[in-house]
Amino acid sequence: MGTPFGVRFPQGGNALQRPAGGIIRYHAASPSTSRESRTVPRTLSLSDAAALLRPDDRLCLPLGPGLPSSFIQALGARDDWRDLWVFAGLLIDLYPLFTRAGVHLRSGFFGPVERGLRASGFDVQFVPADFRRFAALARSFAPRVMATLAATPDADGHLSLSLHAGANVAELHAAGRDPERLLVVETHPDLPRTMGVPPEHLHRLHLDEIDVLVEGERPIFTLPDTEPSPIDRAVAGHARRFIGDGCTLQTGIGAIPSEIARLLSEDRGGDYGIHSEMFSDGLMQLHLAGKVSNRKGVHDGYSVATFALGSTRLYEWLDGNAEVRFLPVDCVNGHEAIGRNRKMLSVNGALAVDLLGQVAADALEGRQYSGIGGHVDFVAGAALSPGGRSLICLPSTASVGGERRSRLVAQLPAGTLVTTPRHEVDVVITEHGAAELAGRSVEERALALIEVAHPQHRDALGQDWHRARHAQGS
Repeated sequence: MGTPFGVRFPQGGNALQRPAGGIIRYHAASPSTSRESRTVPRTLSLSDAAALLRPDDRLCLPLGPGLPSSFIQALGARDDWRDLWVFAGLLIDLYPLFTRAGVHLRSGFFGPVERGLRASGFDVQFVPADFRRFAALARSFAPRVMATLAATPDADGHLSLSLHAGANVAELHAAGRDPERLLVVETHPDLPRTMGVPPEHLHRLHLDEIDVLVEGERPIFTLPDTEPSPIDRAVAGHARRFIGDGCTLQTGIGAIPSEIARLLSEDRGGDYGIHSEMFSDGLMQLHLAGKVSNRKGVHDGYSVATFALGSTRLYEWLDGNAEVRFLPVDCVNGHEAIGRNRKMLSVNGALAVDLLGQVAADALEGRQYSGIGGHVDFVAGAALSPGGRSLICLPSTASVGGERRSRLVAQLPAGTLVTTPRHEVDVVITEHGAAELAGRSVEERALALIEVAHPQHRDALGQDWHRARHAQGS
């Protein structure tokens, strides 16, 4: 069975080596629990834990790297579901649970697994919301059961939430306090122990909050970097000139942001800060190259993210590393939080951009490809930062049915939804250059975008644009 994203799972069950030296390390203090009486969670087999859910129930799960995969697989072994509702996002495995009758998945972020399930006719539906609103959605979903992945307990009974803070932290603690709810935590020895920002955001649970512990049996999900193509390298090269010393960086998944990070790690300059929804191998490489000072004006001295996704090497490096802190997504993706950073520079992708500057990044021609995530937040937030810029990076064409089509279009195709509106967009970059849109007129923006389209499509785009403007009487 293939794996989504074309990624690999590490072989074997060896725990991560925890390297010493060269990295600031964090060791948890031993504060006393605030509960009057400590409780010990039940350690159950995966099947026994799965049996605790009712045939009619509501379950809330984290995004991608926080998913308790072994527990979800155990739930899929049951076939007695009548009305199980699940709120999750970015599934990282082919879980049979979501093929069962009576199971309804509501996802805030599609990946290849969700797309495949939906195309196969299962009850998988997209919930439009940016990532920072997932916490409110989780509360309104009213799940009786919360489940998450976590590192193994330390000597003081704390379990780091490891690779994912996201939107569920408050609900995890709330479920732990409520005797009418169920909190299931899957632990894995290969997960790094990461930290948050005391005193409010400790990025951990305590054993006395947890109802049930299970031991994960599946390897930890990894996402190795994609080898950049010549087009990816050209796009990254054009983006590089917008990134000056002292910028605070946000990047995401893909070959282009990884190539940008490589260029920055090898070029002169530095003094960068990192405030990013996702922490990646590329951002680790900037740390290792000595390019990160994190003099951002907020959260100085450490990088900030709400989840990490990458290679086993990244996870090893994050273990006990106080240079990177994990915060709930509303603390990372809020516009004002982003805007407080010095010279915020966001890098995001797109499926298509029209000549008005509207960006389609999650859905195209009626098909849901991914999710809104932090796209709008980081474009808008960067504009609030003194000296901030936001870059929308994409190849100028895509292959559709063996035909090369322009991804810069006069009008977005029917059924395509706008992810980020035109008035928020700053710079659009392809392999043919950069179109700076902020502060330009409607006509000037269109002409700038045509100039960075593929040369074979520029004449047609110009004709389509002038035809549309003439029809509108402008």
